[in-house]
Amino acid sequence: MISLLRNFAKSKWAMGLIVLLALGLLVTGGTQLDVLANIGPKHVITAGDRSVDQQQFRVDFERVRNNLQEQAGRPVSIDDLINESIHLRYLDSQAQRLGFLAWAWKAGIRPGKALVLKQIRQAPVFFNQVTGEFDDNAYRTALAAQNVTPAQLEQEFRDQYASNHFSAAIFAGTRLPRIYGALIAGQALETRDGRVFTVTQAMAGTSPKPTEAQLTAFMNENADRLRQPEYRMAALILFNGGPAATAPIAESRIQERFEFRKDALSEAETRTFVTLTAPNRAAADKVVVALRAGQTPTEAAAANGAQVAPYTDTARTAIGDPAVAAAVFGLAVNEVSAPVQGRVGFTVAKVTAIKPGRAVTLDGVRDAIIAELRQEDVRGAVYDRVDRYEKARTEGKSLEAAAEEVGARIIQLPPFTQDGKTPDGQPMNAPPQIFSTAWSLTKGGESEVIDAGQGQYFVLRLDDIRPSTLPDLADIRAPLEQQWLLRENNRLLVTKAEELAGRIRAGEDLAAVAGSVGASVQVHTGVKQDTQSQEALGEGALQGLFGQGRGQVFTLPQSATSYVIGRVDQIHAAVPALAAPIAEQVRPRMTEEQVQAMIEQSMTAAAARIKATYDVARARVALGLSAEPEVVPGAAAAPTSAPAPAP
Repeated sequence: MISLLRNFAKSKWAMGLIVLLALGLLVTGGTQLDVLANIGPKHVITAGDRSVDQQQFRVDFERVRNNLQEQAGRPVSIDDLINESIHLRYLDSQAQRLGFLAWAWKAGIRPGKALVLKQIRQAPVFFNQVTGEFDDNAYRTALAAQNVTPAQLEQEFRDQYASNHFSAAIFAGTRLPRIYGALIAGQALETRDGRVFTVTQAMAGTSPKPTEAQLTAFMNENADRLRQPEYRMAALILFNGGPAATAPIAESRIQERFEFRKDALSEAETRTFVTLTAPNRAAADKVVVALRAGQTPTEAAAANGAQVAPYTDTARTAIGDPAVAAAVFGLAVNEVSAPVQGRVGFTVAKVTAIKPGRAVTLDGVRDAIIAELRQEDVRGAVYDRVDRYEKARTEGKSLEAAAEEVGARIIQLPPFTQDGKTPDGQPMNAPPQIFSTAWSLTKGGESEVIDAGQGQYFVLRLDDIRPSTLPDLADIRAPLEQQWLLRENNRLLVTKAEELAGRIRAGEDLAAVAGSVGASVQVHTGVKQDTQSQEALGEGALQGLFGQGRGQVFTLPQSATSYVIGRVDQIHAAVPALAAPIAEQVRPRMTEEQVQAMIEQSMTAAAARIKATYDVARARVALGLSAEPEVVPGAAAAPTSAPAPAP
């Protein structure tokens, strides 16, 4: 073979091929010679030797969507997740996880095969129900039902072991210094002595009403807050189904749809039964004997350590364990099953009632089928009107003429803000697309036909724009004057409090300064930082006593119309005999929090070391979306690719 290659390399054919390649490089710059670039999977996440292709990402993200649907108790679409940036957060977390795992393997954290096999053999679903031994066929069948391969499951177990062992190692090697707990305990048990007095608005004086010039200046200072928002006025051309909404439905169509939907509309057989789950087969055998002897499920469970679970009118598809479901739906009324090895322990079932399935009749679902067909007709009529409207506009007809020709409604909308509020501050009940479309048009502009969802389409014409302006002073005089007085009175109060505090700092006695304004001094001893002290002293006084050193003076707001002035006279450190137990109690919790932060930072650093990255565009394509998200005016663009979070 080598001699053949050598002979070919010396031949004129090889020289000709080299010349052709050179010409290709000159013409294309080499960009067209990468014929292998588009072969193989497109990786959404890449982390060292770990990666996730588009197909696997789609499967994984579907699991995320299903979990969210179960939690929310309602359908959740891919678009919903994209709008909430769930895909970006998922990409971040997966890139970091895979990056850490790639680093861990490279660093030598490699669980042995025995650990993985041990974990697999602990799952009851992988055991033969008759022999009680591990069954390779059952193992592969159960995984296939979950769309998981044995290699994927084994890799998942290895990853779990690696993560758990890494976390356990950090926790085992972390010892938080005792000083951490001592600081918390010392702060909790420290007490302070001090004297305080309160300065009220009456002591500081009040401001007269503002002049016209002062009020105008105040309005200009707060122009951004007082400015009225921009309003837009628009005409909405709405397409509806017209006569199709009330037109009769042919009997042949009703019959045809019924035949198509009959199986799906029929009621499935349901059963009322009870299951008793025992910890082992021996206990399950005793449960069977007890039930068949006439004992109640509760008595049989109590005597044999089993758990009872009643089910009422339950369909076969609602039973989570396939083995239990098969056993239950194979029994007659009052019959007791043999022990069934389920996913958790051994299960014995007893059926008490059977409700046969019922085939649906046309009369029973006629109204629902008519409504379904009518809705389809309405959508078809709407699509037809939209097509005829666009054709009329293409022919040069005005918006009004085209709308009248196809029977569309023209609705004049009230003025609204960009967030959909009317001048009275109430939200306008309209699809969000109307507001975003109105702010994407210039005055007199018309939108294309817009899909509002659920078979609804509209066109928007922007008729007028009312720019953002400041209100007239006369319209807001009363509330503006009130705010001005509040500001000025507070300024007088602060000035007076600072003046009195300055006199104390200069050497005057605190009691004498308080007496000069008619305030009484309150002496507090043994004050702690707790809720009781806060209620007794007030938040300002407590914050001042514990925010200053010994001998220092403080002034802080005590309420909306008063300030507290005080002095820290003495600081009493915590008693060591009382602080030590508290320090030891809080230390484990602080250690746990510190370890958790260390683990997260370590995993983030490991992913950064591996240079884990993800491709948002490929992720979107894998989910059936365009590579680039639609850009909403004024919104920030989403990233197209990103590295894992840096430490």
